[in-house]
Amino acid sequence: MDGVGSFGAGRTGSTIDPIAFAKQPQTILRVLSWIFSLVVFASIVNEGYVNAGSERLHCVFNKNADACNYGVLVGLVGLLACSFFFLLDFKFSSISSVKDRKKAVMLEVGFSGFWTFLYFVSFCFLANQWSQTTADELPLNQGADAARAAIAFSFFSILTWAGLTLRAVQKYLLGTDMTLFTSEHMDGSAPAQPYPSNSPGGTTTTRHHRRRWRGGGR
Repeated sequence: MDGVGSFGAGRTGSTIDPIAFAKQPQTILRVLSWIFSLVVFASIVNEGYVNAGSERLHCVFNKNADACNYGVLVGLVGLLACSFFFLLDFKFSSISSVKDRKKAVMLEVGFSGFWTFLYFVSFCFLANQWSQTTADELPLNQGADAARAAIAFSFFSILTWAGLTLRAVQKYLLGTDMTLFTSEHMDGSAPAQPYPSNSPGGTTTTRHHRRRWRGGGR
């Protein structure tokens, strides 16, 4: 019974249709989250540090290194997490244990909700630091596009990770669908006639019916 129609997936060992899997809303949100995390991470790493008239590079967000480090961390971990959960989504139907499926869904709910919050903090933090950055302190023409991209895609990531959290919660609330299991056993698997009773009471009842039949129903 383990793994039969549980938590929104089919029975264990069912064939996965790549096209249908790619069209799922969860898969689309996962891919978008991966792309957005990549943009946040790459923008800060490649152009998020500028030369302010010296050999030392400064973070484009108001020279606040914590802002750049936070954006890089959230983007990189989000990128890796999307890759991990994408593989988990693809292999989910092959998990035979209902308990293991439940743990996987709970992990997704917790992580997606937490990363939604972290991206919200990232958006607020980076936007605040960028608003305080002046051209007198940094040559904004060097990292302006990267800063705006990191802020914008941090906001977009809030939406996609919130959507992933909602999908994971729906999957968790769906729980175990036992209709596949019950219908499978009702379609011809049950015996047409009950087995003869081996109890003494069953033997006595059978003999009683035989006497009535021989006696003409009296």
